[in-house]
Formats: sequence, structure tokens, C-alpha cells
Amino acid sequence: MGFLAEPPGVRIGECCFPALRDLAAVPRVCPGSGFLLACWAGDFHIRILLPVDLQLKNARIECSWRLKKILHGYRHILKQRLHSCPDLVSFMVELKTVLEIALKNTQDLHIPRPPEYYSCLVRDLEILGWNRVAYVDTGLTTVKLKAEDSCGRQHLITLKLNAKYPTEPPDCLVDFPVPFAVSWMPQNSLIDIYNQFLAALESLKEFWDALDEIDGKTWVLEPENPTRSATTRRIAIGNNVSVNVEVDPRHPNMLPECYFLGADHEVNPLRTKLNNNMHLWDPEISLLQNLRELLEIDFPSRAVLEKSDFAKDCGICYAYRLDGSAPDQVCDDPRCGQPFHQACLYEWLQGLPTSRQSFNVIFGECPYCNKPLTLKSSMKKL
Repeated sequence: MGFLAEPPGVRIGECCFPALRDLAAVPRVCPGSGFLLACWAGDFHIRILLPVDLQLKNARIECSWRLKKILHGYRHILKQRLHSCPDLVSFMVELKTVLEIALKNTQDLHIPRPPEYYSCLVRDLEILGWNRVAYVDTGLTTVKLKAEDSCGRQHLITLKLNAKYPTEPPDCLVDFPVPFAVSWMPQNSLIDIYNQFLAALESLKEFWDALDEIDGKTWVLEPENPTRSATTRRIAIGNNVSVNVEVDPRHPNMLPECYFLGADHEVNPLRTKLNNNMHLWDPEISLLQNLRELLEIDFPSRAVLEKSDFAKDCGICYAYRLDGSAPDQVCDDPRCGQPFHQACLYEWLQGLPTSRQSFNVIFGECPYCNKPLTLKSSMKKL
């Protein structure tokens, strides 16, 4: 189903939003075609083209570019409605509901902006400096600003401006691990937001320093491509053994939450060392160095080993990534140690007649060595 620019044609069934009462009326059907016009804050043209057999599932919707933009995020819903509605009248009622929701969610598109809005925005951008502007959309409603922190990391802030700018502040979207709240007064401008953005970058410097060191010196299994807002790292320790650390962005030099993944005979000694050495944590040295000393290990080096030495495929689906997740379950038998995705192992155990389940816990056997396994579906733990 496509949304195409409407060619000139006959207009039938006019109405105004929000009532849209005529949408529920049956449009005229010309040899396999129907035409409908809906208007609100300007003309919105919609045509429903029916095939010769008049089957809705094979119908096509055409509309003007403005309405195409409004309905862009609702195309799959309209297609679903075309397939499920028994007749054209029912679809018109569904279309009325979808269109009302779409218009409400895109109200800024229909609010004409006064000349003062544009003159004020252009003036603010000139004061800020065009060298700090990464992107401006053609409607001058979305602006992306770029900045570099004191360590040379590049960052973007996206500003969504409404028609009342500068009386009301723009919505600010940033890739931060903490909320970014803007302090704003009607007399403020983009330079004030930019300065607050720079201050927030510096406040997160130690957090990003700690995670950059981990990313650069260890093998991070998850996330595969961490964003600046990501606070967790799953770090490889050995074959099918890893630790997941959750770093507090406000206190990055404090002991993070640590969760070990792997066979019990491998991770239990690590848990013991962490508990026994917790008092040795030194906030004056880096997070990675603290982890090395508390766990009494050297993390596998990126300079010596490859990620494939730790990224072993799931023993059930034979893939490493499943919906973005790496295998996080391991058979506890030292002679086996086969890794699995939790979802794969859960489905496998559910299908075995010898497995039994109690609430969210399944008791079964390893698909490879038949050693008893206990899988807690809500805790990702064998």
C-alpha cells in the first residue's frame, strides 16, 4: 500500500476536522474506485482505489504529500485495517479514528508559525555560530547542535522547537545516561541551552572516561555498539565466563554493581574474591584497575586475543546474536561448558517430556551432556 501525490480529480465528501462526520459515509464508487476529501487547516486529499473485484485487501490509498507526512507512522495500521475490515464503510470509520490520532500527534505541523519565530531563530543561530550547527530541517523546526567535550569526544543535541519559541523552550534530545533538564526563561536563547549542554558534558566526563577505558582495553561482549547513554558493559573474563558491570553515571568511581555469568565452578571463586576484597576499592584509581585488583585477574587483552575467542555461538540456534543478545547461559559441567541463549534453552527445555516446571523455574538436562540444568527464566541464571 503506497501513499502517492494526488493528481487533479473529482472531490467528493467534504468534511472538517475534528468532527470528520462524512468520513463514515459511503463514497461514490466509480468503476472500481472511490474518492474522498477530508480537510482541516487546509486541504487533505485522500483517495481509496478499489480493484475490479472491490476487495479491500487489494485496495490502495493515495494522498497529498502533507497527509503522507502525517500518516507516515500509521501506514502499517491502515494496511492492517484494510485487511481486517469487512467492508468499505467499516474501513472509513477506522480511518476516521486513525486520522484523528495522527492529527493530534502532529499538531505542530498545522500551527502556522509567526514571522517573529523565524527571525528569532535565525538570530539565535547566528549568535550561537553556524560552526556549531550540525543540521537544520527545511521547516526550521528541528536543529541539531554539535559539541566536543574536553577529551575530544563528539556529541549532538537535537532541539525540537514549537511555534511558541522562545516563550517556551525546545524539547532537547541527548545521548546521556541521565536526564537532561534545561533551565529556561523567555529571554533565553539557543546559546543558553548550548552552554548548559557543555556543562552537562563535563559533569559526565569521568563516567565516559571509565567506560572508554573498558571499551578500549577489554573485550566487551555486550552491548555490541554501546551508545553514550549505555551504563552497562559485559566484559569477557575467560572462555564462557564474563562479568556484567552497571556503572552509576553520577558516581562512576564507586564500586559498580557486578553480575557474573558462566558456569558455577568458574564464577563462584570470582564472587568470593569480590566479596573478600571489596574493602580494597580505591576511588582514586580507574574503575578497570579496581576490578582487576578486586577480582585478582587480568582481563583478556584486545592486543593479544580476538573477540571470537570468547564469542561462542549458542549450542541450540548456532548463532551468537539473538535479538541483539549474546549467549548468557552455560552448562555447569566443566567437561561441557556449552553456552546458550536463555530464550533458546528455555524453549528447548519446555519441549522435553522429561523436563518439569515450577512457576518460572524449569528443571531439565543439558542438550549436549545431559547434565541436570535449572533455568530461572526471569533471572538469566543457570
